[in-house]
Amino acid sequence: MKQKKMWLVAITVAMMFTGCISKKEFQALQSENNALKSENASLREESNSCRLQLTESKASVKSLQDLLDAEKKRNAELKQAYKDLQGSLDKSLQQNSQGNVNISKLVDEINASNRFIKQLVEAKDKSDSLNIVLTNNLTRSLTNAEKQEVDVQVLKGVVYISLADNMLYQSGSYEINSRASETLSKIAKIIKDYKEYEVLIEGNTDDVPISRPNIRNNWDLSCLRASSVVQALQNDYGVDPQRLTAGGRGEYNPIASNNTEIGKQRNRRTQIIITPKLDQFMDLIEEAPATD
Repeated sequence: MKQKKMWLVAITVAMMFTGCISKKEFQALQSENNALKSENASLREESNSCRLQLTESKASVKSLQDLLDAEKKRNAELKQAYKDLQGSLDKSLQQNSQGNVNISKLVDEINASNRFIKQLVEAKDKSDSLNIVLTNNLTRSLTNAEKQEVDVQVLKGVVYISLADNMLYQSGSYEINSRASETLSKIAKIIKDYKEYEVLIEGNTDDVPISRPNIRNNWDLSCLRASSVVQALQNDYGVDPQRLTAGGRGEYNPIASNNTEIGKQRNRRTQIIITPKLDQFMDLIEEAPATD
């Protein structure tokens, strides 16, 4: 368009100098020139408008780019937050799983312990029941006269049969007299009926010193008396000797004061102690559940 305008101006000037252009042609050219000027002005205005739009478009593009960058940054932050949250969740699940394992293990240990306690209780209940039956059977077998000299008790799961020394022995002696035979036979029968029990024969004296040949002191006397009962139970009444133990405590296990004659009589006694076999309870203890 600019070249065309310059070309028209050049023709006009040339015609003016040559004098070969008419007035009408000149006016036509002038009109065309004015139209071109107007068109040129319009094009300039349009060009400026385009420049303004381009500037605004660039600004808009920059603003959009800034928004895009901001969104990309926010998206990256969200991804990192999600990653951190996932890691925290995985750790919590792992800890919770370990916690469940520990709780399960604890429950198993408690159940095992409860089963063990139940076994012990059942064993004790069985022992207590047998002790009561044993005591009742022995008591029913004794005459009223024998009950005056024989005391039967159950203490802490153990049966104690206490025999007065004047019923069993001659004074100051460890030899069993004939009066004791019937009573010992009844006791022997009970012992033989309850084969799962151990039997300890324990001799006891008062504090009066003994002065007899071949008996040094009350220790000797208490042990000899216990040994006499053990041998009578074995030899005369057929009690298994492997179940029997003889022991003496001399004057050192009194149940009454030695300051009175009645107290001394009570202290001069022989006890037949019947107990459940301890190895049965030891076997149970060895089966106790282990804990960490």
